Order: sequence, then structure tokens, then C-alpha cells
Amino acid sequence: MLSSRVKSVLVFVPLILAVIALGGVVYDLFFLAVILVGAREYHRLLKTMGYYSSLPLLLVTVAIFIIQRMFLPAFYSELSLMIALTANAVMALLRYEQGDSQAALLFALHLAGSVYLGWLGSYFISIGHLPNGAYWTLIAFVIIWLVDMCAYFIGTKYGSRKMSLRLSPKKTWEGFAAGVAGGVVGGLLLSLLLRPWLPGFFFYKGIILGLLIGGLTPIGDVFISMLKRIAGVKDSGNLIPGHGGVLDRIDTWMWAMMMAYYLILLFGAG
Repeated sequence: MLSSRVKSVLVFVPLILAVIALGGVVYDLFFLAVILVGAREYHRLLKTMGYYSSLPLLLVTVAIFIIQRMFLPAFYSELSLMIALTANAVMALLRYEQGDSQAALLFALHLAGSVYLGWLGSYFISIGHLPNGAYWTLIAFVIIWLVDMCAYFIGTKYGSRKMSLRLSPKKTWEGFAAGVAGGVVGGLLLSLLLRPWLPGFFFYKGIILGLLIGGLTPIGDVFISMLKRIAGVKDSGNLIPGHGGVLDRIDTWMWAMMMAYYLILLFGAG
């Protein structure tokens, strides 16, 4: 009998592949919705931690980053950042005026959510809007999935040296190394398989892409893990059976998309 974790994979992987294939407005709106669900889970984490959180403000500031990236170049993210800074500052000042002694900390946590989910999340849009964006998005996702699977299975079976007892006690250095190796092999194979469609995607570029995604995306996972530990919860939500919430999944995806986007521009292969 299939576990809930495997069942979720069998549902969501084909869904994401279909969205990538359709592209355009469907792709943009899908990832806008995904990020907003993640923002709602972030809001719930803050509430569980005992802090005030304004869900409408968080949703609006996150959505502005995403929608801006749909219609304007990445350069204009500074405009979205200015709006997020101003809105969160006003909210914190009003809370302080009402007697909230944690207003300054609230500002930092709320702004972190706006920028973390809005700015990082907007790279789903940026990479999808590149020339051959569907291929690049597919490459990034396949590498992410390979990194996750290799890290999970090798870490579960052979892992013994813990990476961080407080932040993520189940993660091991063996699993991390397996994830990096999986990313490198995946990047290499994808560069060879997709050469007819992406002639500039040479094998060494695939290796570099896999290495960086495998090595650096755990940062996103650890950051959200820290918030969950403080809140005293195992998962950010329960929307995805066997995996937790949306935020539990996209925390690494967003970092991967950001790194992939800039590497693709650096390679001149976009």
C-alpha cells in the first residue's frame, strides 16, 4: 500500500509538470496561488509563536512582488521592496502606539515574510519568463526533486552525523552529501538530454547548476525549520499529506529558482 508521502508525489509532480508545459497565465497564476498559500502558513506560524500578524498585509505585500515580476523586469523589485518596507513599518508603528512592546520584532518578522516569500517567490515567474523558460523551469525542478530524494533516502538509511541538532535533527551530513551528488548527476544528465533544445547548456553548466542547488537550497529549509522549532510545530501546515504544508515544500524551491535564474543569465543560455 502506497504511503501518503508517495501518493502526494504522484499527484503533485504531474500537476507541476502540466503547469510548466502550459506556461503563460496558467503558470503565473498557479505559482502566485502557491506562494500566497505559503504566506498564509507563515502568518499562522507567527501567530503560533505568540506574535501579532496581519494576514491581509502579508498577502498583499507578497502578491505585489509576484505580480510586479509578471509585468516588469526584476530591476523593479526595488519598488515592491519599498512598498513592503513602508506598509510593514506603518503596521509596526500602529501596533506600538496601541501598546505592543514587541512592535520592532514584529516589524522584522513580518517584513522577513514579505520579502522571503514575495521576493524569492517571484523567481518562479522570472525563470518561467526566460527564453525557453519551460525547459529551464523543468531543469530546476528535476534537480530539486533529485536532491530531495537522494538526501531523504540516503540520509534515512545511512545517515548518522547530524547537521544541526536544534534546527533540523533528522538531517545528516550523509544525506546532504547524497543530495549534492544527486543534483550534480541530475544537472549533468539534463544538460546531455536537453542539448537539442538548449544548445548552450553544456555539461559543465549542468554540473555547476546541480552543485549549487544541491549545496545551497538547504538554507531555505533550515530557516523555516527554525521558525517551526520556535513555534513548537512539526510542519507549517497539513495541505500535502506526508509532506506537511506548502511552505515545507517551497522553502527550498524558491532558493533553487533564484540561483538557477541568475546562473542561467550568467551562462548566457537564457
